[in-house]
Amino acid sequence: MTYCVAMRLADGLVFASDTRTNAGFDQISTFRKMHTFQQPGERLLTIMTAGNLATSQSVISLLEKRIHSDQPNLMSVVSLFEAAELLGETMREVVRRDNSTAGEASQVDFTCSMILGGQVRGEVPKLYHIYQEGNFIEATPETPYFQIGESKYGKPVLDRVLSFETTLDRAYQCALISFDSTMKSNLSVGMPMDVMLYRNDGFEPAYKVRLEADDSYYTELRRQWNKGIRDLVASMPLPDIGAH
Repeated sequence: MTYCVAMRLADGLVFASDTRTNAGFDQISTFRKMHTFQQPGERLLTIMTAGNLATSQSVISLLEKRIHSDQPNLMSVVSLFEAAELLGETMREVVRRDNSTAGEASQVDFTCSMILGGQVRGEVPKLYHIYQEGNFIEATPETPYFQIGESKYGKPVLDRVLSFETTLDRAYQCALISFDSTMKSNLSVGMPMDVMLYRNDGFEPAYKVRLEADDSYYTELRRQWNKGIRDLVASMPLPDIGAH
C-alpha cells in the first residue's frame, strides 16, 4: 500500500510520500514514489504515484525517455495543464499495452493514480490529481490538498487544520502528523518518507529530505501529538450517564 499527500498553498507546494511497497506479508520493499523533473529557472514538476508499481515505473520511465525526443514531453509543454494531459495519456498508453499483453483472462489490476504539482514559468504553481482512467482535477483554495493510496487515516487532521493560507512549515508539520496517523493504523504504509517543499517562483525545491523512522524532529512530533491527544481526551468532561 501507499500513502502520498500534496498541498497547494498560498506560499507554494508541499509533497510527502512513503516508500513502502508490499506484495504480501513477506515481500516488503522500498521504492521511491516521488519523482521530480526540473529545468533550472524555467520549471519544476513533481509526480507522486500509487497503485500498480510496474505501471507507475513504466510511466515515469517513458516520461524521462521522451524528454530527449521530439515527442511531447514534460520539458516542452507550456503549462501544468498540458503536463497533466500528457501524464494522463501516458498512463492510459501503459495500461492499454500491459492489458493487451496479459490478455483478457488476466486478473492483474494494472491501474495506478498520480499527483502532479509544480510550476512552469509564466503561470502560478498548480496541483493535479490524475485518476486511474487518466482524467484529472485541479486543487483549489477551497480544496487545497490531494491524497492517493491509503488516505482515510491521515485525512481528519488535514481537514481540521489545513487551509490555503497555512504556511509551508506548518503544512509540513501537518503532513508528518497525517503520516503518523496513517502508519499507526496501517502497517502497509511505512518509512522512510520523502518530503519536498516548493516556494512560489523558486523553480527548485525549497526543502527536500528523506526522513527515516528515527529522525529526531519526527520522533518528537509523534511523541507530542500522541501525548496531546491523550491529555485532551483526559481533560474533557465525562458524560452524565448515572450510576449503574
